Amino acid sequence: MTFFPLRITLCIMSTTICKTSEVTTSARLPLETRNKLLILSKAKKKTLSEIIIEALELYYQQEENEIDSFTLGLPYFGKYNLGEGDLSTTYKERIREMLRARQDSY
Repeated sequence: MTFFPLRITLCIMSTTICKTSEVTTSARLPLETRNKLLILSKAKKKTLSEIIIEALELYYQQEENEIDSFTLGLPYFGKYNLGEGDLSTTYKERIREMLRARQDSY
């Protein structure tokens, strides 16, 4: 696989500094990816930097929208209430009671 260096100018916004600065970043791209990028650049009539910046912004949004497992489970927590709110703290005692009852039945 052949890689071609690519220079990109990215606009970085800082929360502590109120002015915008630009930084040049290099990335090695596979030939196929570079060719796709060039074709897209011509088709959209945008610079390589504009396309890459848009792609990175979409990627950042996607990562920010990732939902962790706790958040996914929130609608289900407590949904099936068995009426016993202390199940996780009293399970050892309940097991002991069941074992005692089993021994008493013999």
